[in-house]
Amino acid sequence: MAKREYSKFQQGVIRRYYENREQIDEGKLSELVTSLYLAESQSAKDKLWERTESLLERLEVIPSRIEHVMSLRDAAVLAELVADLQKGLGRKPSG
Repeated sequence: MAKREYSKFQQGVIRRYYENREQIDEGKLSELVTSLYLAESQSAKDKLWERTESLLERLEVIPSRIEHVMSLRDAAVLAELVADLQKGLGRKPSG
């Protein structure tokens, strides 16, 4: 497959997306909390929890916190974790 060439504008858009991916993912996680509260069917909830787990891993949340949230599958617990993430808490130490 040939390497795709992007215009300068497209390169800027892509670069900014990845620079802000953490904030984008935090926003998606907040939206998932709302969706989990509103979801009615178990299959819809299961799909939302799968997305939640992958986002938590991508955000490099401490594994024990991920396990705790996923074992309880409680939107209120997830909401607390989201609040901690927005405060800068609950992530693996960088470095």
